[in-house]
Amino acid sequence: MNLFTGTRSKGSTAKGKRSRSALLALAAASTTAALAITVAAPTATAAPGAIPPGLSCDTGKHAIDDYTGFALCRNNGSQTQTFWVHLVCGWSPDVDGNHVTLRPGESGQSTAHCAGLGTGIGEIHVRP
Repeated sequence: MNLFTGTRSKGSTAKGKRSRSALLALAAASTTAALAITVAAPTATAAPGAIPPGLSCDTGKHAIDDYTGFALCRNNGSQTQTFWVHLVCGWSPDVDGNHVTLRPGESGQSTAHCAGLGTGIGEIHVRP
């Protein structure tokens, strides 16, 4: 039945069903492709950054504050090095911690805090 005129069309119901089923199949394929892209995107960025050579670092979140992250590093090299923690903060802007300079054999910590409006820390990186 034609919804605009209220009349029935003759002999074209099978064609209309084919068009509708093709349209539904296209919509399902598009949705599946969109979901596949959405799921694959976070996986590609989930790998944490490499720790700079000569430093050995432990990273983590503060024990009672999921929005504060740290990098505790020791300089095992033979040259002075500077590092800082970089936090990926989800919906809030990413933040960098204080720059810490270590002579050979020294240890130090850099901390940063994500804004409370976001989803908290997603990743923690150590930057040279």
